[in-house]
Amino acid sequence: MTDTKASRFYTQPRNIIGIAILCTLLWGSAFPAIKSGYELFQIGTNDVGSKILFAGFRFTLAGMVTLAVTFALNKRVIFLNKNNYKGILLLGFLQTFIQYYFFYIALGGMTGAKGSIINATNTFMIVILSHFFFKSDRLNMRKIIGCILGFAGIVIISLTGEEDLGFSFTKEGYMLIASFSFAVGSIISKFITKNDDPMITTGYQMTFGGALLIIVGFLKDGKLGTMTPKGIALFIYMVLLSAVAFTLWSMLLKYNYVGKISIYNSLNPVFGTILSGIILGENVFRIKNMVALVCVAGGIYIVNKVKEKPSLIQTKMA
Repeated sequence: MTDTKASRFYTQPRNIIGIAILCTLLWGSAFPAIKSGYELFQIGTNDVGSKILFAGFRFTLAGMVTLAVTFALNKRVIFLNKNNYKGILLLGFLQTFIQYYFFYIALGGMTGAKGSIINATNTFMIVILSHFFFKSDRLNMRKIIGCILGFAGIVIISLTGEEDLGFSFTKEGYMLIASFSFAVGSIISKFITKNDDPMITTGYQMTFGGALLIIVGFLKDGKLGTMTPKGIALFIYMVLLSAVAFTLWSMLLKYNYVGKISIYNSLNPVFGTILSGIILGENVFRIKNMVALVCVAGGIYIVNKVKEKPSLIQTKMA
């Protein structure tokens, strides 16, 4: 596909809507997929090493697939910019290794619906951090209201209920650390991608961060249970969902204003909640879940609803 044809394809309204919904649907499906993976690979609730190993294999392969797709699209192998490799290694450490180290541990101790809603706080963290790093992304009343609404949703889902009453540092706390790591990584990524293609950056940083996860997983005596056709199929799906969703999302961001695309991020917790109910059989339609979901999705919509072209590219790699 030539650049002109690609531009026409990725700027058509119906294509934008369809591709954006597909991407958020894939990212939302990651939450029940991970929890299903724990069961299929016989990974216990307290088996940290195996959880980290599971994450490591997934993101190392996802990074390789992303690079392969990028090389195929460009019809050549693209190496890291020598001036950016330290930044990309730092990005891999923060946005893949640190983020998913805490993410995979946290998700093992909570429902997929709750995890998807809390994880969505990375959008609000990015908005707040951007105020200090980008002059064109200062906080205003609209953004402040959106952030307050979003964090209110996190309070509602974390501090109310019956079986999940209270705030646990190794559950909700770890998920917030994962979200913060992603947010910091997004700021770093903004500077790095000035000289490198976003897909190249993501491919290399996921491969590096995934390799670190594998090493730590083995050091913590991690192991995966017996491979079954169902387990292998699920694992392949998880690898491809990251590579495919990011590739399509990057193309949308390339040919459209970021604000026009990032507004669809509000669908991530919606799909994560709904799919957790369908796939995992979770009782997601409790009042507190619905109120929290409306607050978070509404907050994301508000902070991303802009008239001018925003400066920060927001991507999701769950």
